[in-house]
Amino acid sequence: MFVDFFYELKKASIPVTLKEYLTLLEALDRDVVDRHVDQFYYLSRSALVKDERHLDRFDQVFGHVFKGLEAFEGDEAHEIPEDWLRRLNEKFLTDEEKAMIESLGGWDKLMEELQKRLEEQEKRHEGGSKWIGTAGTSPFGAYGYNPEGVRIGQKEGRHGRAVKVWDKREYRNLDDTVELGTRNIKVALRRLRKFAREGAPEELDLDDTIRSTANKGYLDIKLVPERRNTVKVLLFFDVGGSMDGHIRICEELFSAARTEFKHMEYFYFHNCLYEFVWKNNRRRHAERIDTWNVLHTYPSDYKVIFVGDASMSPYEITYPGGSVEHMNAEPGALWLQRTLDIYENMVWLNPSPERYWDYTPSTQMINQLFSNRMFPLTLGGIDSAMRELVR
Repeated sequence: MFVDFFYELKKASIPVTLKEYLTLLEALDRDVVDRHVDQFYYLSRSALVKDERHLDRFDQVFGHVFKGLEAFEGDEAHEIPEDWLRRLNEKFLTDEEKAMIESLGGWDKLMEELQKRLEEQEKRHEGGSKWIGTAGTSPFGAYGYNPEGVRIGQKEGRHGRAVKVWDKREYRNLDDTVELGTRNIKVALRRLRKFAREGAPEELDLDDTIRSTANKGYLDIKLVPERRNTVKVLLFFDVGGSMDGHIRICEELFSAARTEFKHMEYFYFHNCLYEFVWKNNRRRHAERIDTWNVLHTYPSDYKVIFVGDASMSPYEITYPGGSVEHMNAEPGALWLQRTLDIYENMVWLNPSPERYWDYTPSTQMINQLFSNRMFPLTLGGIDSAMRELVR
């Protein structure tokens, strides 16, 4: 299997050498890590990958070669065995059956019941309405259905209703070199511009050169600073979860914005703005940026654009600790309001079709916070958003 792994990496054009492969085998032989899939993944990635540009291809090869390899971890308290959560049959319900399933009754009740299940449950469960398991209507587990619950052991979202996600998830950075489809977006973004000549004189001023030469009788070249768009833009991109289906359009927007705005900064967040943001999705747990620092670094004359589908549990907006991935000390709505208090020109671009907004409570809440300055991420929506920002 390890030999196949080595050859598959070579086939994927990852520059791995025989020496690095032998280093990996030696580390395994000396038990540098425990016999866990996750630890083997990080060890092999450290030994075999020399450039972060190859990480995506490495992940694809690793997933292909070691597909089906199971992990067992029993050291940590309240660690849920993987075999409890293995998907056997997904739960498919009619609309009538879904309407009969009720939530537990709020954030506090949900967290209280999860703690009880962790303390009481002793074996795998499937298809029920109470225990942590799979393919049921319980608020806890994977591949089932519940109006609001804690997702545990599921690869990706399905209904967009999870209040918390137990698993650690990895996101990828948006590619700002995407060109296909960006032309029209660039045209729409050009409504947001204010030109001025700033910096060193390095561009030929043809009219002034002609006038000066005609008056003096010899060639007198005149230069002026380059004419630039002086508008400053702050972009916040929602990544991961339900935004995975919108990566392409977000990359096109990102690429177009990089071209059109010389003064642009960007940050990533997940679902709602909280106490930290980040610039690199691969290191988002290690290289966090304090949101307060961002708000105090970029002055109030910046135009601020949030990009996200605004689809999340309402608790993420209104409750401390409501974030799907971490225990936030303050609700997301408070951080959005702080941002709105600083920046007068601020809009939200939503890649989800506008016809669905009224059916998602969190989208309505965000739109209300933004005083109805939410626009669809379409050419028409971008055009309207840019008009709003130049008011």
